Amino acid sequence: MKVIKRNGNEVSYDRNKIITAVQKANAEVSLEEKIIYDRIEEIIKEIESFNQSVMHVEEIQDIIEQKLMADGKFVLAKKYIIYRYTRELVRKANTTDESIMSLIQNRNKDVAEENSNKNATIASTQRDLIAGEVSKDLTRRILLPEKISKAHDEGILHFHDADYFIQPIFNCCLINISDMLDNGTVMNGKLLESPKSFQVACTVMTQIISAVASSQYGGQSVDVRHLGKYLRYSRNKYLKRYQEQFGSSIENDLIVKLVDERVKDELRCGVQTIQYQINTLMTTNGQSPFVTLFLYLDKDDEYLEENAMIIEEILRQRLEGIKNEKGVYITPAFPKLIYVLDEHNCLHGGKYDYITKLAVKCSAKRLYPDYISAKKMKENYEGNIFSCMGCRSFLTPWKDENGNYKFEGRFNQGVVSLNLPQIGIIANGDEEVFWKLLEERLELCYEALMCRHQALEGTLSDVSPIHWQYGAIARLKKGETIDPLLHNGYSTISLGYIGLYEVTKLIKGVSHTDPTGTEFALRVMNYMRAATDRWKEKTGIAFGLYGSPAESLCYRFARIDKKRFGEIKDITDKGYYTNSYHVDVREKIDAFSKFQFESQFQKISSGGAISYVEIPNMRHNLPALEELVKFIYDNIQYAEFNTKSDYCHVCGFDGEIQVNDNFEWECPNCGNKDHNKMNVTRRTCGYLGENFWNVGKTKEIKSRVLHL
Repeated sequence: MKVIKRNGNEVSYDRNKIITAVQKANAEVSLEEKIIYDRIEEIIKEIESFNQSVMHVEEIQDIIEQKLMADGKFVLAKKYIIYRYTRELVRKANTTDESIMSLIQNRNKDVAEENSNKNATIASTQRDLIAGEVSKDLTRRILLPEKISKAHDEGILHFHDADYFIQPIFNCCLINISDMLDNGTVMNGKLLESPKSFQVACTVMTQIISAVASSQYGGQSVDVRHLGKYLRYSRNKYLKRYQEQFGSSIENDLIVKLVDERVKDELRCGVQTIQYQINTLMTTNGQSPFVTLFLYLDKDDEYLEENAMIIEEILRQRLEGIKNEKGVYITPAFPKLIYVLDEHNCLHGGKYDYITKLAVKCSAKRLYPDYISAKKMKENYEGNIFSCMGCRSFLTPWKDENGNYKFEGRFNQGVVSLNLPQIGIIANGDEEVFWKLLEERLELCYEALMCRHQALEGTLSDVSPIHWQYGAIARLKKGETIDPLLHNGYSTISLGYIGLYEVTKLIKGVSHTDPTGTEFALRVMNYMRAATDRWKEKTGIAFGLYGSPAESLCYRFARIDKKRFGEIKDITDKGYYTNSYHVDVREKIDAFSKFQFESQFQKISSGGAISYVEIPNMRHNLPALEELVKFIYDNIQYAEFNTKSDYCHVCGFDGEIQVNDNFEWECPNCGNKDHNKMNVTRRTCGYLGENFWNVGKTKEIKSRVLHL
């Protein structure tokens, strides 16, 4: 048997610890209150007779107290309780030594691998992670109700971002970049007035992004449409300057040509500023800003042509990549890009199809951008088009006092995610038990989410001036609380979920892609959605059903359940659970069918939904990828592509790695031939010599086995 301690660690059961604890209490009572050793053995055997693979330490201690009192040993029970309480005080005095020391010594893999954007060996990052360990410890022991901490430790739910919970900061947001650029902002006590040119606007925007990232624990999104007017400012500035300088001495057509060249140069430099600033700036938590750029060609925008130029340049520079320390062009992690498909750029003969073709080319090489269908989003969000936040959660529609929809300048308070497969395992195929358990655990999630909400109530605007006082979210006065922004649907709070596929398999015996499974899965989704709608009605807080929580959580929940329940075929034996409503990666399903199937769940999961397909190297098959993008516009709201490009771990080269004359993979950049230090994608064509491979097969080549 394993025992879960109060700090969440799992240790082997040791009956001697029970004997020691009871005997220490025994030594402090009179003879008539003492308990004989044989009775201690009987109590221990009763605990062991439950035959549980995992027990919580408090369950064991509660049983002991109950048995002592049932025997009439009330003074002894009291002494045992005091001993237990004293031990708890000792534990609470210092519980972070090991986690912090293992972090500093680079032994804490869970923390190091939790965020791929943080290098856990760098001193500045370690400082943030150390603070996170202290926050998690205080959160578990003091700030959260014990039943919530216990539920988190047992994998019933996941209380996200406990490493920041001690501070009054929220999850993620849509920056009101329009307000901050148009009306100015303040950073470090210094006024930044509204820019007068495109390049200055780009610089100010990246400074805002860095400041915002330093005062929240999630991602942020920025709509680049608001840069369009500043590109026109630059154009008008150059036009005025040349007209004043040359007057009528040169033809107007030549002046326009000169202006165009200057604008193109400033456009290139401004976008380069965004890309390089975001990738080189370090926030106070030791990482690059987790930022998404929203690329939307709004046909009603006054600056549509300028925005088309900006988006095209962003995509061109992303396609090129950024040089690493060895001078090799690589794909930067940030900014993430989201490209909106609308009537005029959905590859059906629209004016801006050329930009979409560039986006597809970029996706084939650099994975980004993701794609949002304006058509489907309007259906799901009352006719509105807006970006998700950096964490991929979506806001609910909200109108201001004038009846206008508002999305920018809003935020998500936090996330709690539910482990659906664990409910299915415990229900053991009994659907009635499943629904009862689901309701109980949803209520537990509600309590945990309210802890998130209540921790923010009473927060003063002074804790993050860039957010609350200088425009990123609001323009509150110093000393004013943020409470009005926490209620009435202005901000959201999210219920995440993991493992719809697995829970369907457990209860119905089939995948949720099977018609019987689909019907059940949709009922589960609608049940969770109804719960969030009910909570919103009850509290006035905009609860959302969030379909894309952290990927790492898929592994955490599966790991916990495997330890507790053992290997279950197609469930815990895989080592992971599927994220939200996604189709399991092992199912044979084509990309079009996957998007079509998952789209029905996106509408229900309005607080956050993304679907992706794993594709082979598509650099030489762009028409196929374009067809998939066309399909996205008509069929699914939010989609992305995953692929594994060729990559050399020695030099960072991510072009195409070829087989040389000796039938060896060889990096064309550095000459690396060690296949253990490179990724090579499966391809449907390539060298077709006698000793080559079939796709997905393993073939011996010159006495070497390559897994392709």
